[in-house]
Amino acid sequence: MRSRQRMFAAVMRLLLKCLRLGRRRRFKLVRQAEQLWHYGHLCLRSLLYNSFTNGDVVLDSLFEPVYWLVDHVTRWFGVVFVALVIGLTSSIVAIVYICLLPLILQTYTPAWICWHLAYGHWNLIMIVFHYYMAITTSPGHPPQAKNDLTGVSICRKCIAPKPARTHHCSICNRCVLKMDHHCPWLNNCVGHYNHRYFFSFCLFMTMGCIYCSISGWEMFRDAYAAIERMKLLEKERLQVAANQTYYQTPPPTFSFRQRAFHKSVVYLWVLCSSVALALGALTLWHAALITRGETSIERHINRKERQRLQKKGKVSIAHSMGAGWGRARCDAPLSVLQVFRNPYSYGSWDNWKVFLGVDVPRHWLTRVLLPSPHLPHGTGLSWDLPPCVTEQRTPLLAI
Repeated sequence: MRSRQRMFAAVMRLLLKCLRLGRRRRFKLVRQAEQLWHYGHLCLRSLLYNSFTNGDVVLDSLFEPVYWLVDHVTRWFGVVFVALVIGLTSSIVAIVYICLLPLILQTYTPAWICWHLAYGHWNLIMIVFHYYMAITTSPGHPPQAKNDLTGVSICRKCIAPKPARTHHCSICNRCVLKMDHHCPWLNNCVGHYNHRYFFSFCLFMTMGCIYCSISGWEMFRDAYAAIERMKLLEKERLQVAANQTYYQTPPPTFSFRQRAFHKSVVYLWVLCSSVALALGALTLWHAALITRGETSIERHINRKERQRLQKKGKVSIAHSMGAGWGRARCDAPLSVLQVFRNPYSYGSWDNWKVFLGVDVPRHWLTRVLLPSPHLPHGTGLSWDLPPCVTEQRTPLLAI
């Protein structure tokens, strides 16, 4: 009896010991899994950690495949976009010469005829000249020899020194001096040497479209009304033919030349008005950037840098548009706060003079109102004070 009790007790002790060991092993496995999880999480954060990482960086990383697709599509369809610009512009010019010019010569007074001929041809010459120069002029690239250039940073893709205001174009796969953006309608980058041509083309194309829209408004109304009459008469003619009332006189039909004339006038006005709105908004945007002495890329960089410095309390909340001053609502003393300034801005008026290359008053005629292939100030490698700037403004805080 005692032997059975001893055996039963030994079996129970062994069972409890096995359960205790299994529980310990299970707890040990759980602790090891938790340690591995924390270690992997720490390794992942250490590999991906960046003090500049924010929501914009995450979105850029997520949209990287979309950017890659857009870059390659833009690269291959640039020629198509240029051909489209040339084709649409040529169609408008052909309509003006074939349809509108004879009507102007027959109905307008000699003073208005001289005005339309002078302004129209001047605007057309400025459009053609600046568009040709914008697509054929290189925007400017840094030299390949590394010893000849003192760069402010290193391009991660070119692995070469990068001067100030220079950025890498993923479509052209090269660094561009004072890069503004890559324009698919030019099939070229907008940079230091062709920025003026690009803006002048946008400006004169907008002016030409507004001129055609305003001067052709009455013709458009008459042409649209004539097209509506043609549709109504065509409907009546079909009804007469369906009823087979041969004793009735069929309504008159419009000739092919009349139909083409009215539809061409409507096409001209609709296209010019649409381009004037879209291109006019783009022109105003670039005009604001030129006034501040910035490019499209620099505006984004300056805005990010201004926000970063404001969070650190190093600059005032009110910021200048290139040369202004502001006062912050901050507990820091005013002697400590600084105003963020664009280091390449010389004031609104001087920014325009530098951009257009106006050194003396006569240049407003010879270089702005007339076609001029003059080069911009500087080489794009260094940014010294241009001679046309009246006063040098030292930036208080610049990047």
